[in-house]
Formats: sequence, C-alpha cells, structure tokens
Amino acid sequence: MNIDQVAEKIAAARLWRGTPLGEAGDMSVIERREYHEALGRKVRPAGVLILMVEREHQLNVVLTQRTAHLYDHAGQISFPGGRQDEGDADIIATALRESAEEIGTDSSLIQIVGTLPQYVTVTAYEITPVVATSLPQKYVCDPFEVADAFEVPLAYLLDNKNWRRDSFMREGQRREYWAVPFNERYIWGATAGMLRTFREVLLHEVESE
Repeated sequence: MNIDQVAEKIAAARLWRGTPLGEAGDMSVIERREYHEALGRKVRPAGVLILMVEREHQLNVVLTQRTAHLYDHAGQISFPGGRQDEGDADIIATALRESAEEIGTDSSLIQIVGTLPQYVTVTAYEITPVVATSLPQKYVCDPFEVADAFEVPLAYLLDNKNWRRDSFMREGQRREYWAVPFNERYIWGATAGMLRTFREVLLHEVESE
C-alpha cells in the first residue's frame, strides 16, 4: 500500500455508514466517555502522530518506547504525541509539536494525510491520531521521555496474523485489549487500539451506494 492509497482510504472513511470506529479494547469510545463522566473526570484533548516514512519501497510507522521512570505508561510503546496546550493552533499542531519535542522530527518535512476517529483512554485523554508522511528523518529522543524510536512496517500491521486479543484482571473483572507484538516489542493498550483502527480504515472496502 502506498501513501496515495492511504490518503484515499482515510478520506473515504468519512463516508462510512454504520461502522463503529475507534473501539477501545474492552470498551467503546462512547462507553469510555460515559465511564469518565460518571467518575467526574474531565476528558482532556490530546494528539498523536502516526508518522509514516518510506524505506526500501515500503511504508513504516514510527513508534516510541517510553522511559522506565515515567509516572504514566512507563516503558510502554506509544506514538509521539501528548496533550494539547493552549498555544497550539489545533490538534494537528499539538501532534507536530509533541513529535518534535519527543523525537526531534522536523515539522517542515512532514505532510499531513488526515486524521482518524478519536480514541478515549483509561487515563481520560481524548486522542486524535494524526496520520502523516515524511522522508526518513534522524530521530533525536528526549532522554527524559523517550528511551527509543523505531519503525514497524505498515504491511506487518495490516497482516491480521500478527494481531491477538490479550487480557488481564482488574477489580475482579477480565479486561481484553488488542496487542500486536513486534520482535522484542510488545505493542498493546491505546497504541494498539489506534493502530487497529488505522488498519480497519486502510482495509475497509467501501460498498457502492
């Protein structure tokens, strides 16, 4: 799949009928919003960058591994991104700023392709995934937040045999989530959920009216 096909799929996704997107593991996005509301939590906007770079005639998705000492999601795999600041022009600006801060990307080299449905996390963030493309860049990781930046072939993420449903126990209940292990990396939780939505968008066949 090339970048033009990716752009076409994302544009076409706006026209879908009856297909829920952005499902979040064991809860839908709507259920998660209701869950936070019931607990009196304010859901805060955030943006992440699903950055694709082309190497050896294939698209790769850029991911990061968070440092082990962070309070939230220490050591986990994530997209570059974070919460929206007051000074950000929009959520796309948030994703670009956060990516520059976390892994040193040059925003002037990045072309925006589109956005995916929002994803609500258990930590009360409403994340907008911003899909973009760039020529290969050198990653300079913020040593406080990011232990490593790496790439996963898009073809690997599109192949369903690489995906699985895992679970854990929380408050006496079994919770399920998407996972897509890659070599020694274990991609799960919100990152895997957004990647699963991305996969769904790219593989969806639009039916004729």
